[in-house]
Amino acid sequence: QVQLVESGGALVQSGGSLELSCAASGNTKNIYYMAWYRQVEGKQREPVASIGNSGRTTYADDVEGRFTISRDRAKNSLYLVMTNLKPEDTALYVCQASELDGPGDPVQDYWGQGTQVTVSS
Repeated sequence: QVQLVESGGALVQSGGSLELSCAASGNTKNIYYMAWYRQVEGKQREPVASIGNSGRTTYADDVEGRFTISRDRAKNSLYLVMTNLKPEDTALYVCQASELDGPGDPVQDYWGQGTQVTVSS
């Protein structure tokens, strides 16, 4: 089992910056992939950024160049630095982790409760 707790969400003005954190606990040694998603009420949850064990990162088109995802494995933490924020970035940001115990085992996906980011115009 893996537990994920996000923090860092806030109300910020358009053009501002925020850094989100996600603290992982439990069976973290087998986490091989982590990501940030965001969700707006009434809409489907959408991926924002991801990072694999190799350090390879991916970003949604509308955040590329503005957001940076990183992971500190020693601290069991995931981060998302968001710059040049826009009102359309307003959402609940949720941390996700994928864990694989061994060959042939099913992938386990875990989700945090989310942290709210609100960008005012």
